[in-house]
Amino acid sequence: MALYRNLNTEIDYYKGKRYLAPTKYPSIPLSNDDTQIITDSGDRLDNLAYQFYGDTSYWIWIVLANPDKLRRDSYYIPPGTRLRIPTDINSVISDFEKLNK
Repeated sequence: MALYRNLNTEIDYYKGKRYLAPTKYPSIPLSNDDTQIITDSGDRLDNLAYQFYGDTSYWIWIVLANPDKLRRDSYYIPPGTRLRIPTDINSVISDFEKLNK
């Protein structure tokens, strides 16, 4: 999935330039179906996204589900970190697309 392919652009009429509208991310509610893991040394967000979703670009959903434990600017995860992996990823993606139309 090209995560950002359908995002809106805005135009600054004073400067005559186009730019991407700010990206809005949905909250990811807790679910009893979510997977809980404890990370090992060497685990990375892109690899976990591929392991659980089959797509490395889905790492952002793991970050958004764990905002108090992870940063958006790095794939690095401290070993021993308990993470929640959302299972209803299609609903999260649908919410993301609705917020950014």
